[in-house]
Amino acid sequence: MTIIFVDADACPVKTEINRVAKRYELSVKLVANIPMNVPEASWIEFILVKHGADAADDWIAENVSENDIVTTADIPLAARCLEKKAAVIDFRGKAFTEDGIGAALASRELMNQLRGDGLITGGPAPFGKQDRSQFLQRLDQTIQSLRRKR
Repeated sequence: MTIIFVDADACPVKTEINRVAKRYELSVKLVANIPMNVPEASWIEFILVKHGADAADDWIAENVSENDIVTTADIPLAARCLEKKAAVIDFRGKAFTEDGIGAALASRELMNQLRGDGLITGGPAPFGKQDRSQFLQRLDQTIQSLRRKR
């Protein structure tokens, strides 16, 4: 059975994920290294990991399996989950793929270097309604695709 793993520390679409999971009768594992309020529901499990920059990422990467779904904005975590044949979606609805993850990792490294050199000071655009809509659409498409594979 497909499980949705959520890199929950900075996830802006937790409510949407929970609603979709209920509709499709899927389990959700919200993973974070800080306590947070989580709705009480039989399909939602909150996993509080030890403090550390990559503790939640490590837990997700160690526990995800083929045909699970991971939602994250973390490109290295996405790469680790793709290696395990999981579907990976960022919070804005972009699907990470095996074909594109190398370029995403390279772009991330370049941007980090440019930020470190002070050449780029801004961050991503604010999260908006269109991002939320695109995420919901991609999540639904991913679930349908995984169901057809069975």
